[in-house]
Parts: sequence; C-alpha cells; structure tokens
Amino acid sequence: MPVHGNDPGEPGRARRRLLIDGRLVDTKEHFESLNPATGAVLGHAPDATPADAEAAISAAHRAFHTTDWATDRDLRIRCLDQLHQALLDQVEELRELTIAEAGATRMLTHGAQLEDPIGIVRYYADLLRTYSFTEDLGEVEKHGQRHHRWLEKEAVGVVAAILPYNYPNQLALAKLAPALAAGCTIVLKAAPDTPLITLALGELIAEHTDIPPGVVNVLSSSRADVGEVLTTHADVDAVSFTGSTVTGRRIMAAASETVKKVFLELGGKSAMVVLDDADVAVSAQFAAYMICVNAGQGCALTSRLLVPRSRHDEIVELVAGHFARIRPGDPSHPKTYLGPLISAKQRDKVDGMVQRAVADGAKLITGGERVDPGFFYAPTLLARVDPDSEIAQEEVFGPVLAVIPYDDTQGDDDAVRIANNSVYGLSGAVHSRDQERAVRVARRIRSGTFSINGGNYFHPDVPFGGYRQSGIGRESGVAGMEEFLETKAFGAPVVAGVDA
Repeated sequence: MPVHGNDPGEPGRARRRLLIDGRLVDTKEHFESLNPATGAVLGHAPDATPADAEAAISAAHRAFHTTDWATDRDLRIRCLDQLHQALLDQVEELRELTIAEAGATRMLTHGAQLEDPIGIVRYYADLLRTYSFTEDLGEVEKHGQRHHRWLEKEAVGVVAAILPYNYPNQLALAKLAPALAAGCTIVLKAAPDTPLITLALGELIAEHTDIPPGVVNVLSSSRADVGEVLTTHADVDAVSFTGSTVTGRRIMAAASETVKKVFLELGGKSAMVVLDDADVAVSAQFAAYMICVNAGQGCALTSRLLVPRSRHDEIVELVAGHFARIRPGDPSHPKTYLGPLISAKQRDKVDGMVQRAVADGAKLITGGERVDPGFFYAPTLLARVDPDSEIAQEEVFGPVLAVIPYDDTQGDDDAVRIANNSVYGLSGAVHSRDQERAVRVARRIRSGTFSINGGNYFHPDVPFGGYRQSGIGRESGVAGMEEFLETKAFGAPVVAGVDA
C-alpha cells in the first residue's frame, strides 16, 4: 500500500532513493517492504511513476548517445572495478539487508544470494580487458576488385532490466555487469517485494563509482504501468526480464511493437532423473536439499523427481527422512537451511497447488503446512504424482517435491519421455553410477543446463538459460555480454598503402 511522508529513519527502516540521471531522488508516494520471516514492515520504498520511468529512459538515452561510455573501454573497466570494490566494502550491510528483505538464509548469502554475485562484476571487468570487439574476415575478390571485410560489435543501446524477487543481487548484477561491459546504458527496475536491496545497489553506484550520470538508473515501483513504459518506450533498445513465463509472454508482445531485442529468463519445471543403477541414498539427499534451497524459490530447481517404479517407495521414504530434518527457521541464524517464502500471497499460491494436487490423487507424504509467524511453508513431499497433473506441469516456487514413477523395465526411454513432457526446458539433473550413461540421458532431455551426479554448472562464466517456454537468450558468460551487443559488418576496397 502506498504511503506518504518520511520514514522514521530507524536502522531497519532506512530510507532508500531512486537513482535517475546520476542523482538520488525521492518520490511523493512510497510502498511497504516486508520482512518475510516476520511479516513486519521492514521499510518503505519510493513508488516510481511512469513519469519517473520516462525520466530514467531519457537519461539513459542521452548518456548513450552523447557520452563516450559506449566507446571508452578503459572507463568501463575502471567503473566495474570500482563497483566490485564497493560491493566488497559493503558486503556485511548488504548481507543483513538481503536476509531481512528477501528472507535469504545467512548461509545462502555466502553463496548465490550475495557473495557469488559480487564475483559476476569481477568476471565482466576481466572479460572486458581481453574481449575482442572486432573480427577480421579477410579479403575476397568481387568483379576484379579485392575487398576487405570485418565485423565490429557495438553496444545495443538503452537496456530496460526488470528483476524478480528470489535472487535480487544475483539477477541485478547478472544483467547490470554485462550490459555495462558491453557499453550499454540501463534502467534497472527492482522487484516490488525486494526493492530496498536493488535501491542499495543504486546508491553504491552513485556514491562509489565514476559511472557517468544516466548510464545506470534504478527504479522501484509497485505500479504495473512503470513496467509497461520500460517495455514499450521507443528509446529502449533491449529488454532483459527474469520472472514468470506468463509475464514474459506479455513483455515479448509489448516489446514487439518497437521490435526490441528481448532476453527472457522464465519459468522452469526441471526434472531430476534417478536411473535404476543410481545410489538412491545419495540421490534422495540431493533431491531433498535441492528443492529447499531458498525455500524452493528458484526457477532451475529440480521440482520433479523421476524414479524407477520399482524403487519409488524406497526413495520416497529416504526423501521423507531428510525432510524431517529440514525445518523452517530464522534466516538470520547461521545454521538455518530453510527460510520463508517471500509473501503471504506466494505462500497461499504454494499451499493451493499442494491441496489441489492431493485432491487430484497425489499422496501427501509430509508437509503441506503453513508455519507461522512470517511466510514459512514446511518442506512438502508428494508421491505417485501423475506426470500430466498441474503439480507436475506448473511452476510452484516453493519447497514442494513431486515424485513421479517411470517404467524402468525397458531402459531409460520412459524417464526421458516424462522429463521432456513439459513446456519448460530450463534445467535438470540425472543420477547414475555410470556417468557416461548419465550424460547420454542428459543429452536427450531438452533443457539449457544440466547437473550430472550432483555436478554444479552455475558460475559467472557459464551461459544460463532455457529451451522452449523457459526463455530466450543466455545470461552470464561471454554469451551473456553478447546479448547486449549488435554486430556490424564492414567491407572496403583494398587500396595499396591504406588500412581499412
């Protein structure tokens, strides 16, 4: 709910501001940010309007077209180095804010929720030192004249980047760092559930880097029409969005009016396949703890567990044993593994899907319960799930694991068929004592990333993205920066003594 006036200024309710054209600015209206572990108001964020979005886009457009940001590689390297150092210097403040606003567990902030994302900035600063923005294609002869051809990579222009709530630091920096390395300017819109974290990033940029005014703009808003401005404005050259597939479809349609470049990292319903020769004790432990990472709020988490029908009950019992030891708790405690869901709305959605699954015939083994205070949900195990049911087809975004038996009497075909029975294709996993067999199965499953026997692919140098309705394009790695580049081809006649 928007509020007027100033916040009291207490430490947990520190006032944050928008970053527009190099200035930290406030708004007349604000909206609440809640602590999901308690449900209490953590602070208030500026509620940007469409006019604020217009101003941010105008600043980014001016900075791209009237400054040398896009062409001065050394400036970009220096600014990324400064941002990396500022994040390191402020890591403890950012850690406490991430725990309080995102409900991230303290242990996760030492990895994917904070410290690993800071490494993204270091990666792109280093990549920028060596990346070649040109490619020589050599000479060809046309009509008796020799011609030299080459390619140059140029920044796409103004980027609108729209964030979800689940990994606010990771996703902000995975969009911001490669866009800046490429030479783009950017308008970054925070998720309405985690605005203070992203606004803190804007403040670091304004106060601790030499990034020119207008190159980075940071907005927070509870209004849908701000997102509409970012995705339809003629001066926005590319849209980078992470979130639900439903919203991604709308953004893709909106951006089509001006034929923008669109990067979409969307939903997932990833399958973990346990082959009939796997160590089921190891597989069950991996499956149980993976679905509880960040309270299940991760698009790449393996929320479908495909098991041989002959070993279904054995594996279910093993997973249930692990779930009994994973209890929701205070995310600020260093030993807590399972924190809260982000909001009451999200918890209601998760619980509704679980209850419908049981009504549809899935067997509830454990969980299926709200845990108060705050927005916690018990780790939930559903067995003998129909592979065509809602719980097996739709993204839950909570600590809910659906166990699906497959026919293992004729090899791996049925497991592969069920794994591919999805509109999504973001990630997956396979467990087998025969690693070559596991790789063969993984290659048959249509997804953008894959874990073999617990292997971890996720790192700043690895392109991340999915097939089908899990999105378009790749984030991170060299491919992640090239999402923000255009390719220009040149040809010039070869003239003696003249370099083209």
